[in-house]
Amino acid sequence: MFVLELTYIAPIDRIDAALPEHVKWLDAHYASGVFIASGRKNPRDGGIIIAVGEERAKIEEIVRSDPFSVAGVCEYTVTEFYATKTAPALEEYREELPS
Repeated sequence: MFVLELTYIAPIDRIDAALPEHVKWLDAHYASGVFIASGRKNPRDGGIIIAVGEERAKIEEIVRSDPFSVAGVCEYTVTEFYATKTAPALEEYREELPS
């Protein structure tokens, strides 16, 4: 599982200009099952996306395709972790530690 942290590096008006395309990009990755949660940080200086997948390279490819990345308005930090404990509603995402 991955935590994708977006940090805005451009004024909010540039973020807002790219937002409709970013939302379409989010929707596509929700539909494919890769994204399971996302939202703005408070204060509004970026966002967080929770993504599932086994290949970091694939997640990094997805991050590079974000319209925010393409427009150069945010930077990403990608953190991989093992979800060894989850709430019951997220049980299907529970992972075993690798041997």
